[in-house]
Amino acid sequence: MNPRPAPTFPDWPQFDDTERAALERALAQGQWWRMGGGEVNAFEEEFAEYHGARHALAVTNGTHALELALQTMGVGPGDEVIVPAITFISSSQAVQRLGAVSVPVDVDPGTYCIDVAAAAAAITPRTKVIMPVHMAGLMADMDGLEKLAADAGVALLQDAAHAHGARWRGRRVGELGSVAAFSFQNGKLMTAGEGGAVLFPDDERYESAFLRHSCGRPRTDRHYRHQVAGTNMRLNEFSAAVLRAQLARLDGQITVREERWPVLSALLAEIPGVEPQADDARADRNPHYMAMFRLPGWSEERRNTLVDRLVAAGLPAFAAFRAVYRTDAFWEINAPDETVDEVAARCPNAEAISADCVWLHHRTLLGSVPALTDAAAIVAELVRAG
Repeated sequence: MNPRPAPTFPDWPQFDDTERAALERALAQGQWWRMGGGEVNAFEEEFAEYHGARHALAVTNGTHALELALQTMGVGPGDEVIVPAITFISSSQAVQRLGAVSVPVDVDPGTYCIDVAAAAAAITPRTKVIMPVHMAGLMADMDGLEKLAADAGVALLQDAAHAHGARWRGRRVGELGSVAAFSFQNGKLMTAGEGGAVLFPDDERYESAFLRHSCGRPRTDRHYRHQVAGTNMRLNEFSAAVLRAQLARLDGQITVREERWPVLSALLAEIPGVEPQADDARADRNPHYMAMFRLPGWSEERRNTLVDRLVAAGLPAFAAFRAVYRTDAFWEINAPDETVDEVAARCPNAEAISADCVWLHHRTLLGSVPALTDAAAIVAELVRAG
């Protein structure tokens, strides 16, 4: 079978002379680490303002952002953190590396975000934090989660690695009153290759995080008076300079993707057997990190073959995340006292999504409407042939 010619989509990452000038600006400082330069400080201020947060702390990557956030929230050995079963493995590993137990729960079959009822059922006296993941930029049910957390007396940590610029009922991520962690890895909505950030709504946790991300050392210390146990998660000045340029173009890119997703989603929905990721009207700004769709009833092997054929046809396609409990890594340290089959039995939606879901890179949604039409036609041809 010979699918039609591949449509053309913009490259990713996107950059121009703005990033070049930013790198030269950082270079010319003569101080290339955050304690001597100004780029990281400036980026943190701009990122916090953009998201409506009191504070932002830039760190080395998104996984470290989650670890640091959890640590400042008091998570440690003996604690449990509830995570969605469908997410990138960092969501659970950040918990486990602090000595806490990661408890996967089921997700909504349409939005792929954490199911509030499933999270409620998993709460125990050891539960410290619930970690919703805003899957593909679509914010989880923050109304339900905020009520659940308040009623149970536990904290919320938003894994916003996909959700730069997202809003819930008009509120930006930093205006929701909970800590949030972001990633700037190469595929993310804004990137410096690697990097991360944590938003804090209060001074106390921000100051604690600053100390811990800088080896426990106060900003003005000259005599190595390390106050707490920490590590080096400091972002460098070059990365911050690039991220300032990336942030400046983010909002315009989100607007384009918001316009394009309804087009692609409608085209995909017309294909027999294809179900695009659902929307939630309360999530009134969705940056669309991925264009996701399901093929209910397909096996993982059949889905993987389709992804290979989509890639061969020129589409930037990927298999969706594997359920975290279906990885060897999850069971190495600090896993729940259950078997794989027991966890799977209470996560039927995650089981299905892990096998039948496909995503297209977000640069697809920066393409033209004709390109999206061609892409949907290729999906249709290959699904029919699959």
